[in-house]
Amino acid sequence: MELTSTPSPFELLAFYVEAGVDEAIGTLAINRFQHSPPTPPVTAQAQSKPAPALSSPAYQAPVSVTSETSMHLAESCTTLAELRSALENFEGLSIKHTAMNMVFADGNPHAPVMLIGEAPGHDEDVQGLPFVGKSGKMLDRMLASIDLRRTDNAYITNVLPWRPVENRAPSLEEIALCRPFLMRHIHLVAPKVLVLLGGVPASTVLETSTGITRLRGQWHSLTVPGLSAPIPTIATFHPSYLLRTPAGKRMAWRDLLDVKKRLTP
Repeated sequence: MELTSTPSPFELLAFYVEAGVDEAIGTLAINRFQHSPPTPPVTAQAQSKPAPALSSPAYQAPVSVTSETSMHLAESCTTLAELRSALENFEGLSIKHTAMNMVFADGNPHAPVMLIGEAPGHDEDVQGLPFVGKSGKMLDRMLASIDLRRTDNAYITNVLPWRPVENRAPSLEEIALCRPFLMRHIHLVAPKVLVLLGGVPASTVLETSTGITRLRGQWHSLTVPGLSAPIPTIATFHPSYLLRTPAGKRMAWRDLLDVKKRLTP
């Protein structure tokens, strides 16, 4: 095809197709015949500064959040308000960013009984309080059976202060990061009796691999750093387990009666 001095757009397009051009890379054509200016030599002033060595004061290695980190933060808290603030600002757990609210505690912090659950569920995540769903109503009935009420003489918290995604079980890493905060929580409340609701709280606080079925109903003397005397501690079934397995209520009832005996002067 012979091109005129002023080809039309259609003639140019036909020329490009015949030449094998099948893709537009840029909006402006590149003049391949134009010589590029020589690259000026790099002077000492133009050279970029090298990255600081590992020993340089300007170098900061990424901070790895470990249980030692959470332990240091927890031990620095002298009040429940400080502990709550430390947890709110703790960035070591990804579940913090998927939860709606942090669930710290509920009840009377001066109560003689402290109860520890596993982790918040959906209802707890929405309201920011532990045990407010179906399992919470079950727990309230359990406490009322031995003359305990969260508004008066019971205090409730969880191992994890944030809800795991889709209510999955807490991971070992999450438990390890939360345990120092939990133990500090126990220290600051200093209850007369500690009740562990379910396998995760029992294994976390007592540092044991024994299952809840074998562990429940047995009293343990929990040594908490900073407290002058051990805390009588008992594990029993979680209220959500009792909702699924009503046959376990009889054993849980015996555990509650043992708690009442411990509280009786």
